[in-house]
Amino acid sequence: MGSGRPTAATAKQHKTAAAKKLVLPCIIGLLGFALIADLLWAASSPSPASSTPFVLISHSPFPNHTHSAPATFKAKDAADKHVKTNQRLLSATFSDLPAPLLEWEKMAPAPVPRLDGAAIQIGHLLYVFAGYGTIDYVHSHVDIYNFTDNTWGGRFDMPKEMAHSHLGMVTDGRYVYVVTGQYGPQCRGPTARTFVLDTQTQQWSNMPPLPLPRYAPATQLWRGRLHVMGGSKENRHTPGLEHWSIAVKDGKALEKEWRTEVPIPRGGPHRACVVVDDRLYVIGGQEGDFMAKPGSPIFKCSRRNEVVYGDVYMLDDDMNWKVLPPMPKPDSHIEFAWKIVNNSIIIVGGTTEKHPETKKMTLVGEVFQFQLDTLKWSVVGKLPYRVKTTLVGFWNGWLYFTSGQRDRGPDDPAPRKVIGEMWRTKLHL
Repeated sequence: MGSGRPTAATAKQHKTAAAKKLVLPCIIGLLGFALIADLLWAASSPSPASSTPFVLISHSPFPNHTHSAPATFKAKDAADKHVKTNQRLLSATFSDLPAPLLEWEKMAPAPVPRLDGAAIQIGHLLYVFAGYGTIDYVHSHVDIYNFTDNTWGGRFDMPKEMAHSHLGMVTDGRYVYVVTGQYGPQCRGPTARTFVLDTQTQQWSNMPPLPLPRYAPATQLWRGRLHVMGGSKENRHTPGLEHWSIAVKDGKALEKEWRTEVPIPRGGPHRACVVVDDRLYVIGGQEGDFMAKPGSPIFKCSRRNEVVYGDVYMLDDDMNWKVLPPMPKPDSHIEFAWKIVNNSIIIVGGTTEKHPETKKMTLVGEVFQFQLDTLKWSVVGKLPYRVKTTLVGFWNGWLYFTSGQRDRGPDDPAPRKVIGEMWRTKLHL
């Protein structure tokens, strides 16, 4: 048979086959596009389990960090005209612990922002010391907040030889004992110098230096002696286990040298150290910290591995350490972020383990409570944002916090801005 011209039927068959070949890929492509769009929409939509509402009351707008509530919450807000509810969105890879709502009120900010500063409350006054303004600038003065009229005032200078951050500090109700700490900005070395402040006269005096300098040691007055424990050693990274004490009274040392005491079970800086009902507690902390970059003329900070923990220890009558139930999550940078309220210890914010994906430092946005009669922990509220090394006070039922370093926003728990903001909430326990 020869190859002649195709018949009309044959041509029609070829056109139909070609059309089918063209339509099938189009259908597949459209289905694929629809599937991808659906996945992207699902990934961008917050699930109910990953979002936590909180109540925010502010005297001034809080820019860049407030979000509109989803439709499920808008109906509730419309029904309740007396409460303004914002929706706090959480990262899909990191979840804060569930907690009750707290109403936060924004107060007058501190005169300067502070990171790694210190604070002591005596009556209605909160004394706020030192700290970084920026990584290259440190403060060398004290600011005072008055809880009775909610104002700042009464600034005065610190001694020129006194450390500027990572201080050990405690008060007997009049005198403030200041022990060791980092001298200067970036990751400079520590000093062993110690000082006493008479808050009634605002006069400073010297005390015997610590046997070895330390960064952010746990510090407390207990049974007539000033106790200093743990912290980081001279290289700023290696945990110290040493425990020293010296007898003090009315702002004066009664001994010429520090006495060696039983070592603390686990070393490291940035812990809460509390004495209540004649018992001494050491809470949280970390092993390791930033170090000065080798050879850097400005002692530039260089990140090292850190292990954050939630361990709780108590020193008993026989000077033995007892292990108590750990915190709800590992927590560090809380040395001045605690108060005693209704036979319990309240701890505000801090830092926890690294973010599981970004490996960045992760800030804490919860308020924890440790009941001293039952030795049980609970989460009693959320902060307006996550924050570390914040400085805490308590007055007339109000819990206050100021300063520190806050997160990058509701979706990002990594640290960013050093703040001087002051917030308060009425605490109902």
